[in-house]
Amino acid sequence: MSADSEQRKLAAIMFTDMVGYSALAQSDDKLALELLEEHRELLREIFPRFNGTEIKTIGDGFLVEFNSALEAAQCAIEIQRALSKRNHDVPVERRIEVRIGVHIGDVVHRGGDVYGDGVNIASRIEALAGAGGICVSMDVERQIRNALDARFERLAPTELKNISVPMDLFRIVLPWERNARLTDGRQKHDVRQQRSIPIGWVVAAVLLLVVIGAGVFVFQRQKTKVAPGQSETTASTIPAKSIAVLPFENLSDDKSAAYFADGIQDQILTKLASIADLKVISRTSTTKYKSKPEHLTTVSQQLGVANVLEGTVQKAGEKVRINVQLIDAHADNHLWAKSYDRDIQDIFGVESEVAQEVADSLKAKLSPAEANTVATAPTKDTAAYDLFLKGEYEERLAENSLKAESFDQAATWYRQAIARDPGFALAIARLVQSRMLRHWFVEQMSEAELAEIRQMTEQALTLAPNLAGARIALGQYYYYGYRDYEHASAEFGRAIQLQPNNSQALQFSGYAHRRQGQWKQCLAELKEALEQDPRDASLTANLASAYNWLRMWKDAGRTAREALSIDPHAVQGMTELLRSILDGSGDVNEAQRVLATFPAEEKILVRSNAGDIRYVTGDRAYVFISARNFQAAMKVWEAGEADAPDQRQRLSARVAIQVLAGDLKSAETPAQKATQLLEERLRDRPNEIASMMELSWCHLALKRDSNALRLARQAASLLPPEKDAILGNFILTGLAQIEARTGGATDAVAILRRQLADTVGHVSIARLKIDPVWDPIRNDPGFQQLLTMKEHVGP
Repeated sequence: MSADSEQRKLAAIMFTDMVGYSALAQSDDKLALELLEEHRELLREIFPRFNGTEIKTIGDGFLVEFNSALEAAQCAIEIQRALSKRNHDVPVERRIEVRIGVHIGDVVHRGGDVYGDGVNIASRIEALAGAGGICVSMDVERQIRNALDARFERLAPTELKNISVPMDLFRIVLPWERNARLTDGRQKHDVRQQRSIPIGWVVAAVLLLVVIGAGVFVFQRQKTKVAPGQSETTASTIPAKSIAVLPFENLSDDKSAAYFADGIQDQILTKLASIADLKVISRTSTTKYKSKPEHLTTVSQQLGVANVLEGTVQKAGEKVRINVQLIDAHADNHLWAKSYDRDIQDIFGVESEVAQEVADSLKAKLSPAEANTVATAPTKDTAAYDLFLKGEYEERLAENSLKAESFDQAATWYRQAIARDPGFALAIARLVQSRMLRHWFVEQMSEAELAEIRQMTEQALTLAPNLAGARIALGQYYYYGYRDYEHASAEFGRAIQLQPNNSQALQFSGYAHRRQGQWKQCLAELKEALEQDPRDASLTANLASAYNWLRMWKDAGRTAREALSIDPHAVQGMTELLRSILDGSGDVNEAQRVLATFPAEEKILVRSNAGDIRYVTGDRAYVFISARNFQAAMKVWEAGEADAPDQRQRLSARVAIQVLAGDLKSAETPAQKATQLLEERLRDRPNEIASMMELSWCHLALKRDSNALRLARQAASLLPPEKDAILGNFILTGLAQIEARTGGATDAVAILRRQLADTVGHVSIARLKIDPVWDPIRNDPGFQQLLTMKEHVGP
């Protein structure tokens, strides 16, 4: 071939490789080919977006050329992002993972192929990337470090096969690797650069050197500055003995070990939370941050702490390395740093040592009981502990998504841990909490299943009577299982005594007092919980809900906006903001304007505790109902209908909108279908209030007024406001609505007058003026008189 047919140029070369393909092809060639084709289709769609040219496929990998290192790196990140998203809810055996290597150098184009050192080095780098990772050469890192919003870790010196020139290699740290619990991809990238811990430390000789050098280990970190627009927090306003344990970074080759790093951080935090002399921020708030945030002073200001604990975890086989450093967040100076290289069996000792070191550094005083809690391991079985940590990781995903399958997977891990160690009280307590959350938010358990849960709580308390988590579990059993708020409140109070920094116990104590109508105590506890969990959008939204119940509309709106500033996807924050507008001022146009700013994917649909019409149809549709735009309300409902929990609720919501629109003819068919389903449901669960209220609206559509009234009255008798100030008032409002639509104007007005005069209210005068549900009695003299009443405001 002549020299004229060759073209030499500087190019960025990307090599990709599908991890585990060869092994899968031997065990299941059909599945291997299926995943290979899907992998190729996905990557080939991405290459052109970054001006990448596919040169060829090499087995299960690609060789791709780019005009710049930046485009190659951006393409690599997008590939891993797409695969991470694709793998999120996919069984392990069907996941697609790739390694990617990128180098920039001289290449030669010849006969449709590419040759040269640029290609050879890129192919060697790819093998070091690890599953789901991206490895780049020093030349690439130098060109993109100021242009790419990412962080780099320098890899240990490695000899590349057939490459004589030594070179530094870097791994691009992907945002979802830093905190795998945040699955929505909304974290910003960390732009700092840091050297990584050598991966090859498992080798005996390297391990020996590590142990020798452990005493002089320090983290590499840049000096941080206050973020633009942020004022520096005055040190005097923050307790000196306050700390936030930030998410620990998983540096293991196996990225699926993120659960392990997550669990180590959580257990250290839990031990610290047992020390009354410390202010410890809840993990719900700390997970909003990176493992090593750029602006520590901002973190200090937002969390209200003087110190932060950062850490990394590296697990390989039966060895584990944990690096931690305690930092004065205000001055951004590390107080101490330490590296722990242990066998996996010694992991409990590390958690206790770290907690004790932090307490000593902050001069926190420990009572004998607290010292015992810090030193005590939850189990002696490391395999059971590993299963437990997997359960914790899955449970956190379940609590975010409220998906039945996630709750069930968490329960499976917990049960396996308990099977290995029947004395594992913490695992038993967490299993109880998981099942009770599923009972409340997903599907109610039978009496027999609840009885089994009660036995489990008693077992946990017999094993560990002073375990705060077991007390919380028993409290949730009473709260979620039987609406027994008196006993629930007592258990949450005991948990607070055992673990003063337990934000969860404080929150639930506030929620129990709210259900009991003890509003001053509720507000005090929710505000105190926010001191320990200031970045919890759900907790903030619940405080907004309390303000709404107390008719403190401005406070409710402000607090709801704070919740949405923490998490724009916080559904309850959206709900409470809309409620503060519609109930406070009745400004439908303002509610529609605010609604238009919410993320479209958040449907804000039906809740399981349906009471009045607003909770049958969902908040988003209710805004348009308030505007008497029933066609728009139905379109909104149809757009999110698939997200409703089940067909019963999907049909009954349609029926309710059509009834309000006066379109009984269109409502007839869905009402008949829903009636059949709801009656079947009530035969199995005769006291399920939500189904009663939904069925009452179906009876209205079918002109069975007496049936509708009978069901609404039955629901109201089952749970009066005296037993549950929240749901009881929902149901009472729902009864008033059915009374109003079945000719019972006098009874409807009497209920509404009682609610308006009460300390708390689910109805407001502004809402009575605009809600079409009251149209049948709008001209009634008694109803008109209600509109002149003075509402009770405040606790």
